[in-house]
Amino acid sequence: MSKSITSEIAFVRLTGIDREEIIAHMSDPRVAEHMPLLTGAWDRAACDAFIEAKEACWRRDGLGHWAILCDGAYVGWGGFQKEGDEWDYGLVLKRDCFGLGGLITRKAIAFARSDDRIASTTFLLPPSRKNLGALERLGARFVGEVEHAGEAFLKFRLDLA
Repeated sequence: MSKSITSEIAFVRLTGIDREEIIAHMSDPRVAEHMPLLTGAWDRAACDAFIEAKEACWRRDGLGHWAILCDGAYVGWGGFQKEGDEWDYGLVLKRDCFGLGGLITRKAIAFARSDDRIASTTFLLPPSRKNLGALERLGARFVGEVEHAGEAFLKFRLDLA
């Protein structure tokens, strides 16, 4: 997807996206490559459970992961989700939209800076991710290696205040 800094990024609820589009996105092996928690086939039941889990976060915390649109087209999902006492930022883009990560993340971080609930955010990345320069440019600092749901992750923190 050839998009630029002039592309319109919008954050909407996952419930507004066609389930088949999410299923196709999450079934792409290239997307799963850096998602150690992504196991099993993505079918309608898995998609429904995923969306319900994300909606539960919205009900509990008043914020959760969004579907992300670029110029009106679904390009992935992500945003801020409460993990214990911390807000964690995640982003999962469709394979042909990987290049939009910086643009989307800058918009999401601007949102977080304007939200009094979010003083800092964490980023959990699998050790398979080697290109971490974008996090450094944001000002995130490495906290250490942590275990989440039985898998190892590299944890970074970005102070937003």
